[in-house]
Amino acid sequence: MSDTTAAPAKSKKLIIIVAVLALLLVAGGAAAWLLLAKRHAGDEEEAPARTAQVASPKTPPTFLPMENMVVNLADPGGDRFAQVGITLELADAKTAELVKTYMPSIRSSVLLLVSQRTTDELLTREGKEKLALDVRREVSRPLGFTVPKPRKRPASRDPEDEYEDDEDAPPRPRADNNPVRQVLFSSFIIQ
Repeated sequence: MSDTTAAPAKSKKLIIIVAVLALLLVAGGAAAWLLLAKRHAGDEEEAPARTAQVASPKTPPTFLPMENMVVNLADPGGDRFAQVGITLELADAKTAELVKTYMPSIRSSVLLLVSQRTTDELLTREGKEKLALDVRREVSRPLGFTVPKPRKRPASRDPEDEYEDDEDAPPRPRADNNPVRQVLFSSFIIQ
């Protein structure tokens, strides 16, 4: 009898040991799965932030306001004038310091630009945009950069036929390494 009672006791112990080991194995696998799932979810949340940092290590722009300018306009009779406030958006603080060293020359060039415009030109959005482009060109010149003049689109009667040839297509945007990013108007009064 002792042999028969010893065999079931050993098999019961063996079954219990195997069950405990299987339970530990399942619990360990579940814990590992939870940790990996949590880490993977954290990676997905951080991935857009990392790619944004890697893709564009841009520094925030520096804004340099110029003093307001009052200029007589080129209207017949000379009785119209404009008060213009300009803020320059520059690539960084180093560029702002460089622009400040040339500010008397830049201010003079901008005054001459505005004084060559008429009231009719400056009252339209296109006129203001053209002035901003010309001011950007004048600010960039002492820094050693050029601003290309925009190409005119060909006149076409049918909008679908406007750009059939590659030659007539509008220019593709080029990389602009000019540290003078934009010319912003902070005030624009014409009287």
